[in-house]
Amino acid sequence: MTALAARRRHPLALVLLIALGLLATGGAYAALAPQPAAASTASADDVQQGKKLFLANCSSCHGLNAQGAPANSEGDVAAPSLIGVGAAAVDFQVGTGRMPLAAPGPQAQQKKVQFSQKEISQLAAYVASLAPGPSIPSTEYATAEGGDPGRGGAIFRVNCAMCHNFAGAGGALTRGKYAPSLENTTPKHIYEAMITGPQSMPVFNDSNITPQSKRDVIAYLKTTSNEPNAGGSSLGNLGPVPEGLFAWVVGIGALIGCAVWLGSKAA
Repeated sequence: MTALAARRRHPLALVLLIALGLLATGGAYAALAPQPAAASTASADDVQQGKKLFLANCSSCHGLNAQGAPANSEGDVAAPSLIGVGAAAVDFQVGTGRMPLAAPGPQAQQKKVQFSQKEISQLAAYVASLAPGPSIPSTEYATAEGGDPGRGGAIFRVNCAMCHNFAGAGGALTRGKYAPSLENTTPKHIYEAMITGPQSMPVFNDSNITPQSKRDVIAYLKTTSNEPNAGGSSLGNLGPVPEGLFAWVVGIGALIGCAVWLGSKAA
């Protein structure tokens, strides 16, 4: 009994217990942590073709090595570095037509896409080869199928509605910027926006919002955009401001018109 107690009080016993605890914690985290919803990696040929496209179309602003351009006297960055932004950022920016940038401004405007999907994938592969970053999501999660709109609505209202409106109709921000409408945005681009944080949007990585929760958000947005409005015109789902304006302009205007008409009849 004395020998057993002595072994329990051995100086290395505490170190061994800590090591076992750390090993068990690390194993549990690896097993239970949310897995990134990444698509398959690109080939070396895609990377080379993407580099050619980058040098021909993007390097004039972002630099020959994608290092970006320095800030001006007001502190505004002319073109950010693309090292470490990942394939998802390129797929979102180029796939929605925001890049190449048409003209400098407070915010990149969505416009007609300039490249084919294959060329966009090659550009994304080249930028992803420069440094690790968010990958293009797999179709398993970049979809509304299998998502829970009710749960997604709760997540969206807590994290996104203050800028994008409760129904994803968009809204104004400061300094000429705005949160765009999400009504016609594809599920893949919604997912990519969450993991890359374009413009003024914060980044929601898989630790903040899991891939399944992102799919729930996508399901909520698609359900809301397809939901009929029982009260008539939705007025863009912009909330009480346009509804109140409509009531004042149309409703009060109609009452004034009736009063004028009744007054003219009485005269």
